[in-house]
Amino acid sequence: MSKEAELILDTKVDLGEGPIWDVENQLLYWVNIMESEVLIYNPQTEQNRVIDVGQYVGTVVKGRSGLLYLALHHGFASLDLATEEVTLITDPEADLPTNRFNDGKCDPAGRFWAGTMSVAEAGKTGSLYILDTDGSCRKMVSDIAISNGIVWSLDAKTMYYIDTPTGTVDAFDYDLASGNIGNRRSVITIPEGQGFPDGMTGDAEGMLWVAHWGGHRITRWNPVNGELLDTVHVPAAQVTACAFGGPNLDELYITCARRGLDATALAGQPLAGGLFKVSPGVKGLPAFEYADAN
Repeated sequence: MSKEAELILDTKVDLGEGPIWDVENQLLYWVNIMESEVLIYNPQTEQNRVIDVGQYVGTVVKGRSGLLYLALHHGFASLDLATEEVTLITDPEADLPTNRFNDGKCDPAGRFWAGTMSVAEAGKTGSLYILDTDGSCRKMVSDIAISNGIVWSLDAKTMYYIDTPTGTVDAFDYDLASGNIGNRRSVITIPEGQGFPDGMTGDAEGMLWVAHWGGHRITRWNPVNGELLDTVHVPAAQVTACAFGGPNLDELYITCARRGLDATALAGQPLAGGLFKVSPGVKGLPAFEYADAN
């Protein structure tokens, strides 16, 4: 049974991405990638704070210390919300200035995973990295075109990952203790004509929710057998990511983009670039935080 997402903020951002819910403070963090903005939405006040971080920002996660952590155009960094100061931690692609970081999340052990892509979206120049809890960085996967959604299974034995142009969600065997991955295989294939997989989140039942770039939808899948379980229609084509939030983690927040849409397309989807929400009928899980305060 399909559902319809409702607009909650008519922000008209160029490229909204990276939503993640802060359970402690009941806030939604998200980003406007190409405008270098970290956004903080407070559902209680309906205010959307904007912080300019000075360079493209692909994703945001919360640290256990209360700092935010970012994957920027030029590496991993921290963000102090009190001062709005950005502090670079490491840039694993200093030799690749035409790449930028894109989507990412923290794993169950508190490591920050994020991947890169060409700013011009040209070729497989991207890689997937871990920012370890000691601030060191490791490359985990190479030859990526557009690094996107990443989720871990409930038993922390599988990592699900999206390289958008492949049209699939892939699975890796995942070792919680080391963060090592292996045995890559495709477990979900997006049907032709429904766009391409972008950002992704998991729910409390172990199912995956996938955003469709160019597809006007979020879909729910069983990653064990590849079955499509549910669809949420979004009144914007370039759907980028989703995250569970709200006091009971039973609301799905959805980001999207205006980027790449001409005047005719925008006239047909005036809400593109807004922030949306839907009650999907299942609950999510608290987001993992970066283990910067052990």
